[in-house]
Amino acid sequence: MNDYYDDEEHLGPSKTQRKREMHALQELGRQLTELKESQLASIELPEEVLTAVREMQRIRQNEAKRRHLQFIGKLMRNVDGERVAADIDAIKSAGTLSVQRQHLIEQWRDRLLSDNDALSEFISQYPEVDIQHLRQLVRLAQKEQSQQKAPAHARKLFRYLRDTLAARD
Repeated sequence: MNDYYDDEEHLGPSKTQRKREMHALQELGRQLTELKESQLASIELPEEVLTAVREMQRIRQNEAKRRHLQFIGKLMRNVDGERVAADIDAIKSAGTLSVQRQHLIEQWRDRLLSDNDALSEFISQYPEVDIQHLRQLVRLAQKEQSQQKAPAHARKLFRYLRDTLAARD
């Protein structure tokens, strides 16, 4: 008879705790719906969550919004909530635009140096780029990396990417 109460600690989180966690995930989903598309793209999320968040922007009725937020909260169960919360906080902090742009540039630079397909992808997204100059910078930066030299050309590549992205704005 007392065995039932002794095993309570092994039953897992209480219903109240599970509800708190679900409301926290739903709140994270709500915060995701308030982000701009470019900010949303900087957060690593499953495609189904991204689709649901984008869908939320089309919904106008309050009750439909509430139900859709519950759905987003359900999808968020498969996501690392702490990491997403940290990403949202970073986006909302002061100076996020410049930091976000810098991260994008760093990602492009790193991809260009490690992935041969990234060059054609960058060129397709930024057709105004000087292809010959970009290839030369990538080639010299890769050579630096392989010889374990100071990253002078990698810095030049970073500056060139920064200027290219800034010219588009």
